[in-house]
Amino acid sequence: MIKYLEDILHLIQNGENQFVEFKESKTQLNKNLYETVCAFSNRAGGDIFLGVKDDCSVVGVNNEKIQSIKKDFVTTINNPQKFSPPLYLNIETIKIEDKNILHIHVPMSKSVHSLNGKIYDRNNDSDINITGQNANIAKLYLFKQDSHTEDKIFPYASMDDFDLELIKRIRIVASNRRADTHPWEGLSDFELLKSSGLYKVDKTTNKEGFTLGAILLFGKDETIVNALPHHKTDLILRKVNLDRYDDREIVTTNLIDSYYKMMDFVKKHLNDPFYLEGDMRISLRDKIFREAVANSLIHREYSSAYVAKMIIENSKVVFENANIPHSYGELNPSNFTPYPKNPNIAKIFREIGFADELGSGVKNLYKYSKAYGGSDPVIVEGEIFRVEVHTPSETAQETAQETAQENTKDKILELLRQNPKYTKMDLMQILNKADGTIKEHIANLKKEGKLKRVGSTKSGYWEVKPNAN
Repeated sequence: MIKYLEDILHLIQNGENQFVEFKESKTQLNKNLYETVCAFSNRAGGDIFLGVKDDCSVVGVNNEKIQSIKKDFVTTINNPQKFSPPLYLNIETIKIEDKNILHIHVPMSKSVHSLNGKIYDRNNDSDINITGQNANIAKLYLFKQDSHTEDKIFPYASMDDFDLELIKRIRIVASNRRADTHPWEGLSDFELLKSSGLYKVDKTTNKEGFTLGAILLFGKDETIVNALPHHKTDLILRKVNLDRYDDREIVTTNLIDSYYKMMDFVKKHLNDPFYLEGDMRISLRDKIFREAVANSLIHREYSSAYVAKMIIENSKVVFENANIPHSYGELNPSNFTPYPKNPNIAKIFREIGFADELGSGVKNLYKYSKAYGGSDPVIVEGEIFRVEVHTPSETAQETAQETAQENTKDKILELLRQNPKYTKMDLMQILNKADGTIKEHIANLKKEGKLKRVGSTKSGYWEVKPNAN
């Protein structure tokens, strides 16, 4: 984990190896830079330093060329004609002894990438072209399939890098959801993380430590930034100012608090129309966006620097996040096969009630979206996973609320026809409504001449008028 300038200097002083590469690139990018980017992303990731010679001496990058170099780099790695699939990486300026160097962190990708149709792999400090070597390419694909981004080990991370109060909070939340004793209650913080698959030993390299999943879930904000500098979710409201935004929040914290912040943004900007499931009122908004928000955080491909987004527009909400596709095109319940992209993160979310079993989120989206916005959600899988949930118009919401109120009044009249002796308390319990709601409906029914109270409050009864249809 690169935390401080001293760590970067330490990497440079140790020289090139399987995970570190130097390029002089004083005025322009070295031609073989992209071969290294491809090889790092295909193997175990690594760090590239521009403005550093092979002998570890820092020569710096020409200050006047920095912006053009950055632009050329980003343009090339995003060009599907060059990289397939494209990459989303950051290139940062670092000052060392009055010289500027450029740093590119390349995380291990879940995909096998090619550069100009050629596949490169990393071996020691060399980038090897394995195009046409079917056996080696097959091994590379198997290597990708057997690993999850969340399992990347950070051997120098310690318990000091974690928010212990957050772990305490989550332990309480998980315990309160169970009638019996939760297994977490008898564990130390370290044991909780280890038992949840968030502390691992890599049997191939003997590397041991906390995983990226642990850091994303429970890390302090500064720990997360150092482990994954590109981690963020962009929350945007775009209803009036369509060129920019009406409200915006950039979330860079742990996944637990990210969930709460995303749900708060939804509640702040989306109405919740009245809806009954049987005799029980439920929140369509919470049912739908609980699934969509959790899905965005659980199944995101965190090795990609593509910025995850939640955009609230006039008629829909759009979620986008980086993805390792297992199929391409629009999904629906009939062709959807759930795949655990970050299973340990998903497990924590299930334990605290943020998510249900694998695959249930898509089913719930289809179950409730039509009632909420009038149409099924649109779910498209590709390098970018995209979910569109349609939202009700203001007029539709007002109409739905008026219809729900009329339905409740009709139910009150029907119940009082069956038993004129029902009290307001009886109606509250039968209809599962608040005292104020029942009082308001009864007052309106009296004004409309559909209901009359005969006798006293204790011994009287209700008379439903013949015109009360």
